[in-house]
Amino acid sequence: MKSTVLRAKTEIDYLSKKTEDVLDFPQHFLNQIICGDTLDIMKQIPDKSVDLIVTSPPYNLKNSTGNGMKNGNGGKWANAALQNGYTHHNDCMPHEEYVKWQRNCLTEMMRVIPENGAIFYNHKWRVQAGLLQDREDIVSGFPVRQIIIWRRKGGFNFNPGYFVPTYEVIYLIAKSEFKLVPKANGHGDVWEFTQEMNNDHPAAFPVDLIDRIISSTNAKNILDPFMGSGTTAISAINFARDYIGIEISPEYCKMAEERITRHKAQAKLL
Repeated sequence: MKSTVLRAKTEIDYLSKKTEDVLDFPQHFLNQIICGDTLDIMKQIPDKSVDLIVTSPPYNLKNSTGNGMKNGNGGKWANAALQNGYTHHNDCMPHEEYVKWQRNCLTEMMRVIPENGAIFYNHKWRVQAGLLQDREDIVSGFPVRQIIIWRRKGGFNFNPGYFVPTYEVIYLIAKSEFKLVPKANGHGDVWEFTQEMNNDHPAAFPVDLIDRIISSTNAKNILDPFMGSGTTAISAINFARDYIGIEISPEYCKMAEERITRHKAQAKLL
């Protein structure tokens, strides 16, 4: 497996990637982080060329009627970029615009996976104006095969009108020929993993969670259109798979690169 990482000396190096540079996608960018708009970049990926997609988009939490993100009481979130949006995304789109954006992203994801491919799409349900807001408006019409509950062993809620939410959902959106590897179905559909805490990204996946997903498939290459701090790439490396990461924030691109470099050094893969 190739194990190169897109290197950059400055943020400008990331931002200066030209459209023509990605015409050889995905081979030219295997095992690299591409900094740019995810829809623009995914549109350049050939049909059915990515085996598996594992991702968690921004949740649009700042556009919320609840007070959980607005309270600002201490803890990790007090100093996180998520309080005012990610570094290059304010996480506060009008709901209809956000839904349209995510459906467009899923449409591109569906196009780039083959008939035995799948998308593991992590999202969060929330209470809005006193009613549960699931993500049916985003995933409706896509081939959702299963909902996996990720119990996060923690949560917060400043609203006395409902109990503390302690889970997120992973939509398994699969094409017709997708199958798990033998015995992987024994994991069931309720998974318990502790949230990632030792990470400067405000909403990082735990590596163990992605390890379970990737090891449950035969995918040779994995795309994460919202790569963040590089967790999906690290998990792909754990199982000798190729990865492609897309991330709009130069800061998070560099964060991912640094994590990948450290991880490979620790694993003696350099």
